[in-house]
Amino acid sequence: MDMTYRSLDRELTAEDPWRLDGNPFERKRHAEMLRLSLTRGAIKNALEVGCAAGAFTEMLAPHCQRLTVVDVVPRAISRAKERTRQWSHMVWVVSDIQRFSAAESFDLIVVAEVLYYLADTVEMRTAIRNLVGMLAPEGLLVFGSARDANCRRWGHAAGAETVIAILKETLIEVGRVHCQGESVNEDCLLACFRNSIQPN
Repeated sequence: MDMTYRSLDRELTAEDPWRLDGNPFERKRHAEMLRLSLTRGAIKNALEVGCAAGAFTEMLAPHCQRLTVVDVVPRAISRAKERTRQWSHMVWVVSDIQRFSAAESFDLIVVAEVLYYLADTVEMRTAIRNLVGMLAPEGLLVFGSARDANCRRWGHAAGAETVIAILKETLIEVGRVHCQGESVNEDCLLACFRNSIQPN
């Protein structure tokens, strides 16, 4: 995993890493992620897992009373923090998602293009269990990922279909979007889940 961190850190030195701002496919993906995130309107307390250079963070921030952003790469946090410096309601944490914890629960958790970096499905399950444990009763979790076939071709253990199946073991799927661009690599699934646990 250290090699993955170093690779991500190097890529974050580029002006627009992964073309998150300049690519129409990425802009469409982020717009759909935001739409799913805002299913219930304004958000009281949100968690974004994996901020990259802050492209989606910047879109989500105005809709949250409080937004906690977690990334394992310090440079990602620095880039996203600089990009969103006009807002003061944000909390920044450098942490591995398998180990991150918070005292409060979140009514929205967004985790996109992150879980396939984990070593195997056992680690993915650990991360998902951790996230679901921080999701408020009736809260929403928005997940996005490249599909299984692409992720495995890139050398990862699994992608969207596998993680969606794991999430459906504990959460209720309430929406799904298929985003596809011109490249074979631009093929992802977004899904929105609700925590069916009723508030006390």
